[in-house]
Amino acid sequence: AYHKWCKVNNFESKLPDDVKARKTAATAKNMRQGTLDDHVWEIGPGEHILPYTDKLFCEAAVEWLITTNQVRFI
Repeated sequence: AYHKWCKVNNFESKLPDDVKARKTAATAKNMRQGTLDDHVWEIGPGEHILPYTDKLFCEAAVEWLITTNQVRFI
């Protein structure tokens, strides 16, 4: 009778078993693991970095000095 009355009056049953069943259903719904498909993409190989040499360092330093208008220090 109580369940029928709840359904007719659009009332949520407060009986312990009914509350427990609703909590279990809500927990199961929230435990679904999402996917990363929309957020993950493949990254191509990066730029190859040349190994350090004194010559490359000097070239980079001169280029930086020219770019920053500090040519007077060359």
